[in-house]
Amino acid sequence: MLITCPYCGPRDVIEFTYQGDGNRERPQPASQDLDAWNAYVYDRLNPAGDHNEIWQHSGGCRAHLRVVRNTLTHEILSTAFARGGHKTESRS
Repeated sequence: MLITCPYCGPRDVIEFTYQGDGNRERPQPASQDLDAWNAYVYDRLNPAGDHNEIWQHSGGCRAHLRVVRNTLTHEILSTAFARGGHKTESRS
């Protein structure tokens, strides 16, 4: 599987580290809502189809990327820097 880093270009998945679900929202740090914190830490979805994920290019430029990947086919639909910026469309 190839992931296109917006900075380095297409790279093998072995250079990347999966960081988690790109759709999860962290509760406010001062929140006392234990149910919200429990859900954030422990609850995970296992979606089928296109999914927004966070990956780090740990074997390259070390950038954090937002990757849209089809979990059934592993096709990478798009990549972008996690905090915005340049976006690439790819079909791999």
